[in-house]
Amino acid sequence: MTKIRIIETAYRDAHQSLLATRMRTRDMLPIAEEMDKVGYFSLESWGGATFDTCIRYLNEDPWERLRELKEHVTKTPLQMLLRGQNLVGYKHYPDDIVRRFVEKSYENGVDVFRIFDALNDIRNMELSIKVAKEQEAHVQVVISYTTSPYHTLEKYVEFAKELEARDCDSLAIKDMAGLISPHDTYELIKTLKEETDLLINLHCHCTSGMTPMSYYAACEAGVDILDTAISPLAWGASQPPTESIVAALKETPYDTGLDLKLLNRIKKYFEEIRQKYSGILDPITERVDTDVLIYQIPGGMLSNLVSQLKEQNAMDRYQDVLDEMPRVRKEMGYPPLVTPTSQIVGIQAVMNVLGGERYKNVTQEVKEYMKGFYGRPPAPIDSEVSKKIIGDEEVITCRPADLLEPGLEKCRAEAEKLGIVKKEEDVLTFALYPAVAPKFLRGELEEEPLKPPQDQAASNEVGAVPTDYQVDVDGEVFQVKVVPTGYMEIEQSDQTPTGPVEGGVSSTMQGMVLKLKVTVGDKVNEGDVVAVLEAMKMENNIHAPESGTVEEVFVEEGDTVNAGDPLMVIK
Repeated sequence: MTKIRIIETAYRDAHQSLLATRMRTRDMLPIAEEMDKVGYFSLESWGGATFDTCIRYLNEDPWERLRELKEHVTKTPLQMLLRGQNLVGYKHYPDDIVRRFVEKSYENGVDVFRIFDALNDIRNMELSIKVAKEQEAHVQVVISYTTSPYHTLEKYVEFAKELEARDCDSLAIKDMAGLISPHDTYELIKTLKEETDLLINLHCHCTSGMTPMSYYAACEAGVDILDTAISPLAWGASQPPTESIVAALKETPYDTGLDLKLLNRIKKYFEEIRQKYSGILDPITERVDTDVLIYQIPGGMLSNLVSQLKEQNAMDRYQDVLDEMPRVRKEMGYPPLVTPTSQIVGIQAVMNVLGGERYKNVTQEVKEYMKGFYGRPPAPIDSEVSKKIIGDEEVITCRPADLLEPGLEKCRAEAEKLGIVKKEEDVLTFALYPAVAPKFLRGELEEEPLKPPQDQAASNEVGAVPTDYQVDVDGEVFQVKVVPTGYMEIEQSDQTPTGPVEGGVSSTMQGMVLKLKVTVGDKVNEGDVVAVLEAMKMENNIHAPESGTVEEVFVEEGDTVNAGDPLMVIK
């Protein structure tokens, strides 16, 4: 019997799940001192997608957000979500960058580091655990929870014991898709409490509708900490409501001891915030979606695709994508669907269905995943699929980061040359996001206005198969344009003629130009990679539709482009 501690997710996961991570710091600070009085175990307030969104869309310095919150929150620990060797990005970073980032995060105000790896590969977690321990921070390690023939109670307990041996303080079960049933919750937590001495924390999303029942089962099994979100930012793809859990446990052996009147004042504040951001709120992410129990798609991923297909009377494509998702996941060795593997699997499933042939087009990330650069998959990868994607290329067996050269000083030199370094943290921001950071640090970006999302369906002829989609990836919405193979269409712009242009190369989705591989005058062969687009958190190669000479280039590295925007002309 244990008094339950509560982690409040309003400042990070709740708005990441429901409001596309768009909450501004100025909307967090007015209520921070009230939240500090509650008596939470911690306030999850940094990391995850917040770092990227701050610089890319909000024109905010994430480091400044952390420092300002720390000034207002003096009693309650601040917590961050750290993706192991991926930090707050989508790929592995060299050890020197990981070390410096963890040190600076602690120095700026992070007290609790929640550290996970999408594949539960402990090698990808070890360095950040070690450095966070050196700072004397609270280190919470994570089991990325999923279900598959390879994810058994025994395997999870074995992994927990390996993590405990790293001298960690607590263990979180991170159930990002709301898959854990009350029965499995009880069995897993009871066994973990018997087999380890760690504090056990349960973190679930409400997608499947089972989570409040699973939380009570967790209490009966001896859980120590539960993650909740203040009610205006709860339910659906977010966590269960803080007030409801506090009220449900009142006068039981698990009583949290938190004051419902104080929580009610906080709730009223967040009701106004919810109203302010209502243009971003997608009703689909607020709903229970029991499809998740079959397809395991977390956080409302592809939810906008559903509404698009319904409006276009083309729901057959939606079912195809849903059916493809578990197939791709199985063929890739049953990775848990959490950033970045949720994007890797999800986008590949979409490409397999819309491309007409499975694995005809693959992202750079899928190739790297197949070669072992993300870590060790939980189960063997399908050998035929692997052969189709990477042929006879070598699959690595070492810790992926062992292959990375130190990068901090190189990034520092480059950032100083660009004149964008005012403080040490700027070097890290540049190291993590080299394409978007220069514009942000030079003050060239503007805050995205708060407005309702554009209706993509309007651009499609009614009754036709849609070519424009909005795809929701972990709470972030991207525009994707599917074009017929054989030609690219260039839409009107200041620099280009209207309509299809021979040799025209345009962007197939919303994203950012990460690399330009060619300049005017270069000769290219059909199929050559001419540009790399960062879209939906993945790197997507843009290929030359035909052999020829690059006649014009309309974009620069770091530019944001929409689906259909012209990139270049090859003749």
